[in-house]
Amino acid sequence: MEHYMNPIIAGDYPDPSIVRVDQDYYMTHSSFQYAPGLLIWHSRNLVHWEPVGYALQEYLGDVWAPDFIEHHGMFYIYFPANGTNWVVTAPSPIGPWSRPIDLSVGHIDPGHIAAPDGKRYLHLSGGHFVELEADGCSVIGTPRKVYVGWSYPLEWRVEGFCLESPKLRYKDGYYYLTSAQGGTAGPATSHMVVSARSRTPWGPWENSPYNPIVRTSSRSERWCSRGHGTLLDASDGTWWMLYHGYEKEFYTLGRQTLMEPIEWTSDGWFRVPGGIQPDQPLPLPLPSGASVDPSDHGMMLSDSFAESRLGLQWQRFGASIDDHRYELKDRSLTIHADEVELSPLLCIVPDHAYSIETEISLLDEGAEGLLLLFYDRACYMGIGLSKHGVFGIRRSRKLKPRICSANRVRLKLINDNHEVELYYKLEEEDWVRLPETMDTSGYHHNALGGFLSLRAGIEATGKGRVQFHDFTYCKL
Repeated sequence: MEHYMNPIIAGDYPDPSIVRVDQDYYMTHSSFQYAPGLLIWHSRNLVHWEPVGYALQEYLGDVWAPDFIEHHGMFYIYFPANGTNWVVTAPSPIGPWSRPIDLSVGHIDPGHIAAPDGKRYLHLSGGHFVELEADGCSVIGTPRKVYVGWSYPLEWRVEGFCLESPKLRYKDGYYYLTSAQGGTAGPATSHMVVSARSRTPWGPWENSPYNPIVRTSSRSERWCSRGHGTLLDASDGTWWMLYHGYEKEFYTLGRQTLMEPIEWTSDGWFRVPGGIQPDQPLPLPLPSGASVDPSDHGMMLSDSFAESRLGLQWQRFGASIDDHRYELKDRSLTIHADEVELSPLLCIVPDHAYSIETEISLLDEGAEGLLLLFYDRACYMGIGLSKHGVFGIRRSRKLKPRICSANRVRLKLINDNHEVELYYKLEEEDWVRLPETMDTSGYHHNALGGFLSLRAGIEATGKGRVQFHDFTYCKL
């Protein structure tokens, strides 16, 4: 029997929500302060995934906890951002997607359900519930509380009660409400997946005797703060739970997408089968007819800038990708440094150890080119080039530059299990290492907040233009 290992998608891909179309699966995640957002992934066997496009092109602020669903042949992604909830729609999981529609309703983590009579509803954080119009693009009335959650033992170490992430399925006359509790970060044992069921979409809700369905029980486990689950029925009749978790000692990578098998009990509840451990090999799901190449998986991070558009690996922090700022031409990317705030192009890194490289040219004297490991505008590090020479950056502070008269230099950064070395290279010369070695182990949410991750990227600052001739990512 073939097996897979968690994570099924490595790196910062939290709050997974998945929809099945016959033997094809499509998944999206929270995209937070990066744009474009709501990246869509495709798979034929739930383990090997490819990115296929973004559902949200514009920057709306913090985009959290989406719900990806299909209803009568149309596809919807419900998500919270900027103190309200939104929806985008499309005739296909890969688009084209509509502009976001403001539902003008509060709370977070929307979860859609349609009843057999055709009426549609949205569950929200804190156990709230509201009816939707028939088109699913506006609400009727105001939310009301219909679920109080599950009472876990008081001695458990959790971040807070945090009743969130309602996801719903209808099966055999019951509505099953899958929720998150305990807080998504904090102690390793904080997060969990809980289940309840009801004969109606609004309750009363009976909590599962098998709660919690998923939880980290000890800080010694590899996967910490496991929670925020989505229940899935595969095309071969098997059931699965997709959720997220932090990797012990590598919180910098963010919350990664994990999966476990689910079984149904004779009394109509679901649970993880006994003996399943998320850090051990698990039987590979392979729905009938799903033939895949195991090497065809994940995101390609290196970029030669040979295409007419930026690749799917790139997201911009804190702003939309503006065509006036980025110019792709002659196998290079030119960035116009006209922003007051740092707003780099970033990609999600999946590995414990890796190197990133780029070759840059300063086209204008007042510009600076940067190669970065970036958490947020207060916490980033890297190496850069200005008219004064090559310089390192530690916690957003520039270090003393090393004199370098060239305006075209190759830069390299090596992150080896949180220890970062910086290098530069002139044409036909050897690599030169800067004397500073930096530590990234604290660049994560528990230390800094924001639910972000440490990402690799490039940026131009100052005044003028910087040309990037390539970007190379290599796992070590």
